[in-house]
Amino acid sequence: MSSTSVAVYPTETIEAHRAFIARRRTLRPAEEYRTPTDAEWEPMLQVAPSKTDSERLLLVSPELAEVLTSVIFRVRAGNAALPLVSANDVFEQTWSPPRPFLFQRRYGTEDRLLTRSYIRECLVATSQSAQITVAGDPLEWRPHDFRRIFVTDAIRSGLPPHIAAKICGHAALDTTMGYAAIYPEDVISRHRAFIARRRTERPSEEYRELTATEWKEFLTHFELRKVALGTCGRDYATPCQHENACVRCPLLLVDPAQMPRLQEIHANLVDRLQEAREQGWLGEVAVIETTMAAATQKLEAMRERATQPSTVHLGMPDFRRDAGRFTARPDLG
Repeated sequence: MSSTSVAVYPTETIEAHRAFIARRRTLRPAEEYRTPTDAEWEPMLQVAPSKTDSERLLLVSPELAEVLTSVIFRVRAGNAALPLVSANDVFEQTWSPPRPFLFQRRYGTEDRLLTRSYIRECLVATSQSAQITVAGDPLEWRPHDFRRIFVTDAIRSGLPPHIAAKICGHAALDTTMGYAAIYPEDVISRHRAFIARRRTERPSEEYRELTATEWKEFLTHFELRKVALGTCGRDYATPCQHENACVRCPLLLVDPAQMPRLQEIHANLVDRLQEAREQGWLGEVAVIETTMAAATQKLEAMRERATQPSTVHLGMPDFRRDAGRFTARPDLG
């Protein structure tokens, strides 16, 4: 029988998982449950089973410990142990053996487990009592909404998303980010804070105002990028790596209007290649073949660009005085 055909019921999963945890704790040293720095004991909350049938251990904060303690005292009601109640699995249509479930309530003369429907009814009653409305309609709460609220608040408060994913038991980070509601103002404020932190780590020399000479040099760079076959796409303050051999340069942005010129260059290369082979100039043959291959690729690029919709070259934008930098042009004022 294959492993996929075995039906594992929730009760069997709980028992097997508890036995696994018990065996593992007997094999692991106690120091692993202490903090690595000060070796203090840290209370952990074990969640089992989860949707993925994997163990989840959550750190118990002082606030959570106080809440859990209050719940335990309320459920015990002065007794030495928690009452034993059975849980009904609505999906498997089975009842579990009596267990000391923590979230239970007193119903008449018996103890009952807090069911999903009862929790939803409490949330509806609380919303109606508080008169919380959205666009005039009563707000509907579901237990899963608190999970989304927690993830959103945690990430907005600075908790790394991968840590939030670990706490929630998500296998993929995208699932966690889908829980978080990131508002536009959060994006703007966090991005501004990131820029501010980065600026403090970088030399202030990079953020000074440019001189007129530096700004003119910057504009001149883009003016010098215009070449016979198109436009040079190299970055500012970077030298030409191909010694102005634009035909072989991959940074050349070809101009379809210059196709006849490039075809003439290609024809000339064919004649030069024939001459080099006849004279036995093997080094020249290798150079010309490389240039011809690059010229052929650029001819194909020109043909592709010629079939695309035409664009208007607006040139370099000019800054007005209110931007802090400008060029002296009488037509702009």
